[in-house]
Amino acid sequence: MNANDERLAVLYDYPMYKKLVAQHPLPNRDSSRLMVLNRVTGRREHRRFSDIVRYLKWGDALVLNNSQVIPARLTGRRTTGGSVKILLVNSLGNGRWRVLLETRGNPRIGEEVTFGGGAVTGTLSDRLSSREWVMDFGSDNGARKLMNQFGRMPLPPYIKRPATDTDDGPFLKEDIERYQSVFALRPGSIAAPTAGLHFTTPLLKTLERKGVEIIYVTLHVGLGTFTPIRSSDITRHRMEKEHYELDTGAARRLDMVRERGGRVFAAGSTCCRVLETLAREGGKVRASKGTTELFIHPPYRFKVVDGLLTNFHLPKTTLLVLVAAFAGRSQILDAYAEAVGKGYRFYSYGDAMLII
Repeated sequence: MNANDERLAVLYDYPMYKKLVAQHPLPNRDSSRLMVLNRVTGRREHRRFSDIVRYLKWGDALVLNNSQVIPARLTGRRTTGGSVKILLVNSLGNGRWRVLLETRGNPRIGEEVTFGGGAVTGTLSDRLSSREWVMDFGSDNGARKLMNQFGRMPLPPYIKRPATDTDDGPFLKEDIERYQSVFALRPGSIAAPTAGLHFTTPLLKTLERKGVEIIYVTLHVGLGTFTPIRSSDITRHRMEKEHYELDTGAARRLDMVRERGGRVFAAGSTCCRVLETLAREGGKVRASKGTTELFIHPPYRFKVVDGLLTNFHLPKTTLLVLVAAFAGRSQILDAYAEAVGKGYRFYSYGDAMLII
């Protein structure tokens, strides 16, 4: 480890234990634990997720990401007979997809890969880097058919599932339902916006009855969200572009919340980044759709977000850095140390933190 790596490790690292990494979701989404951190006083409380209704008030807004996780992991066969693993990253249009490819040997431009025993064929049409390729499925319908029939949910590598070429693994049905929020609507993410996984439909209705505005944005999670920071100087890190949309109605409702003195709570880093990308004067936002590569790191002055709901994140990641920018690095590392000590469940299927 060189001096630069050591500096990054000291600033945004913490001791973790494999036994705390959640391998499965809890039976009930809103029964996860919830650590509540007051970023002004430093006080921490330990609750259940359903207790979030105690902390959001009439006139506040809760912003949720309605992006839907696509079944983007695929296993196919090369013309050589060798197996190939593919992650669909994003559509380039007309049946062409940017993909991450893992296989033995040296794939070639023009080589075909078959899926589902030949039901669907993709052609490697361009090489972008050592692992990144463009794969042409002939049409958007071909790509959709491939995902719907043979795709698997793109679980992160720390969640272990049986290695199988079929869709009948014993945990697949669990992941199709639970690695997806109850309000997911717009397909496009290759990883779940995990802060939203804790909500149930009844819990959202309870918040609405209390007078909390439930507002949806879209950000399709891509490689940028979980690409590791490789430089000790975090200002040198560059986020990959991710597609977002905030429509006019949502922007108007957010502005009305601001005008009456309500607070804006972002559910997860994705919502936070969309809101801060679209920030205007006085904490208001503009309606827009496009791509963002905003990397939030200390020091950063938040313009829109007053409260942040988040899961517990991996060390030395842009997600942990964003949370540290919001609540203070020392406070976050202290909170994480307490979470480890109290046996909180970590990462995608784990517990949550509400920062107010």
